[in-house]
Amino acid sequence: MGSEHLQAMIDQVASECVAVRLRILNRVVTSVYDEALRSLNLKVSQMNILVAAAKMGTARPGEVCELLHLDVSTLSRNVARMKARGWLEVVPDDDDGRLQPFRLTPRGRELLAKAVPAWCEAQQEVKKILGDLFVEQLNRVVKRVSRGAAAS
Repeated sequence: MGSEHLQAMIDQVASECVAVRLRILNRVVTSVYDEALRSLNLKVSQMNILVAAAKMGTARPGEVCELLHLDVSTLSRNVARMKARGWLEVVPDDDDGRLQPFRLTPRGRELLAKAVPAWCEAQQEVKKILGDLFVEQLNRVVKRVSRGAAAS
């Protein structure tokens, strides 16, 4: 491969790589939510786990990982921190003690109630940054990708 061709390919990757652009977008959007939740000592990634637990009642780690597209070690790390803060508690599991299903504690539910208004503000700010059309397209793409992941 000639140096001019290589330089052209490097320029193309630098200017068009979808993965890099999504990572940049993720960092910008996450920082908006994290800043809004900072006074509660909560990150948006943790809030999503709290929401999943609230919706599921008893949250099984495998199901949460699938729902949020998390790897097991990331979920385990977050759940351990959240248990230490009193937001989540382990639910005994007769089938397999290693799975450690969990649920919201009253303190976790209270935190979630306090976090929702801050999340709403961040959500509106992000929608302004991205634009309604982009957010609608994003929702459609995520649904399509999630259906594809569930089918495989």
